Amino acid sequence: MIQSHQCFNLYDRLLLEKIVLRAPFLTPGMMSDEACFFYPVRGRGRIFSATESHPVSGAEALVMKCGNYLNHFLENGPGDNCEVIAVHFHPKVLRKIYATELPTFLSAPSPQPRPPQIQKIKADALLSNYIKSLQFYFENPALVSDELLQLKLKELILLLVKTKNADNIQRLFVSLFSPQEYSFKQIVEGHIFSNLNNEQLALLTQLSLSSFKREFERVYQTSPAKFFKQRKLARAAELLRGTSLRIGDIAFECGFKELSHFSKSFQQAYGLRPSQYRQKNQKNQKDQ
Repeated sequence: MIQSHQCFNLYDRLLLEKIVLRAPFLTPGMMSDEACFFYPVRGRGRIFSATESHPVSGAEALVMKCGNYLNHFLENGPGDNCEVIAVHFHPKVLRKIYATELPTFLSAPSPQPRPPQIQKIKADALLSNYIKSLQFYFENPALVSDELLQLKLKELILLLVKTKNADNIQRLFVSLFSPQEYSFKQIVEGHIFSNLNNEQLALLTQLSLSSFKREFERVYQTSPAKFFKQRKLARAAELLRGTSLRIGDIAFECGFKELSHFSKSFQQAYGLRPSQYRQKNQKNQKDQ
């Protein structure tokens, strides 16, 4: 639930916003013609793009290309709020503030292959101080003007291209507003272990729920529930054979929330409990 929301617009476009919310909270983020710098001041979360999933917490930031996202904010403790600051990049705004000449990293040819949709950045002292300066203006909105907003946007861009991730950030900026097309299968198989439900996957594929289910049946010849369960169990079997990870850790890594449910599902699929399956494969390897 959103507790408070402050924002500043520049040239009739959202530029800066600060959101305080009560976790857990999951919300879609639709950015068809913009990109975003996302900074959790307080709290933690996970951001899902078409094919990626990134945890994010304090002292970390994300630069996100245009596209469809799911933002999942998580609890730190009972009653804790999350606080997020976002800076939005719009082509229209950038063209106006760089009226004479775009910086080279914004006007260069699009790189091949394209960078991922999300670039994570470890916030250094400069970025942390920048966020503190934005906090000051959210607390004193009467001081904010269009000229100030232009300066703050330019400042952020310069800071980003001077971070340790400078090369990746510059590549990302070049294709910031170029939508990256993903096939239905790429999106589905990019989130096998993300535990997204059908409605959330439908949003990432830009389909209605009913259209998503029909397309899923057409592509995979089975239901989403059966497909994801089969793929998770196959991955678990692979980890049981090839690693010494604890069974509980394998269950969690493969997207099972409860060990008992994982053990029961695994036994139904493979005829053995996970521990028995591991022991049998270890014995077979020794006998070879």
